[in-house]
Amino acid sequence: MKRQFTVISTFVIALACACALQSANAAKKEKSGEAKSGSLSAADKKFAEAAAKGGMMEVAMGKAAADHSQNSDVKKFGNRMVKDHSKANDELKSIASKKGITLPSESPTHEFKSDAAYMQMMVKDHEKDLAEFQKEAQNGSDPDLKKFADKTAKVVSDHLAMARDIDKKLKH
Repeated sequence: MKRQFTVISTFVIALACACALQSANAAKKEKSGEAKSGSLSAADKKFAEAAAKGGMMEVAMGKAAADHSQNSDVKKFGNRMVKDHSKANDELKSIASKKGITLPSESPTHEFKSDAAYMQMMVKDHEKDLAEFQKEAQNGSDPDLKKFADKTAKVVSDHLAMARDIDKKLKH
């Protein structure tokens, strides 16, 4: 009887420890921002979806510019768009996965008729994107998306400066 009590006590203690560990892991995930989509505001989700679409568009157009441009600066810019936006897209996908949201996955098709048209599009697009990323960095409610937006806004700002410079050179 005493032996049976010891076995049962050991089992109950082990079960209690397992429950405590599971509870601690759940709390840790919640604290680290790995909560599912219920924790994302509608504005954060909308930002993530728009950023994903825009990022895919930048990669697709960057590839086209790198492959078809007549101007070496435009080719370099296109390659930079592919590299930087692919990296940002991967980071955003990782955040979205942790938050339990599904981002759009279809690559957009955008065409441009000339290097100048591409660069004009890039100036306008990066102006819009910079404002959206800065807004999320300032006003977003999810800490992971805010951090992503702040870091990516700096890259988008660099892209905008480069795009403006190349666009100006093409107009002369």
